[in-house]
Amino acid sequence: MSVDITQLLSLAKSQGATLATAESCTGGMIAAALTAVPGSSAVVDRGYVTYSNGAKQDMLGVNAATLQNFGAVSEVVAREMADGARTRSGVTLAVAVTGIAGPGGSDFKPEGRVCFGLSYIGSDTFVETIEFGAIGRDKVRQATTNHALNMILQTLIDHS
Repeated sequence: MSVDITQLLSLAKSQGATLATAESCTGGMIAAALTAVPGSSAVVDRGYVTYSNGAKQDMLGVNAATLQNFGAVSEVVAREMADGARTRSGVTLAVAVTGIAGPGGSDFKPEGRVCFGLSYIGSDTFVETIEFGAIGRDKVRQATTNHALNMILQTLIDHS
């Protein structure tokens, strides 16, 4: 489902909300979608592209033990990514994604599995895993971007 990004940004602006993204498998696609709209700078603060585990640790403060014990594609890591992006940037809301876009995967972590985290100031961090399936790298990345944008929009609606 496609998101009306103009509506998302307008709602965020009306609430005085600021946004950050923490992206692994999408490589910046969420931030790119948000900043494609003129005037987005009033709301979008920054995007972290943390493709490697080292980047997740250095830029977002993801714990090395979390990565070791759960792997990068896990709800625990998505939570730490979202929380790290929000607290390190000082924004109102941060969304994080980490997944296996493909091709490939394993029996334990199949292609198309993406873990999402959404950290909103003053609220518990929400995490979920979506199994998009082996629909191809580009489609997984686009579906992930759309889902993350929908999460942001729904959170803003819930807090309006």
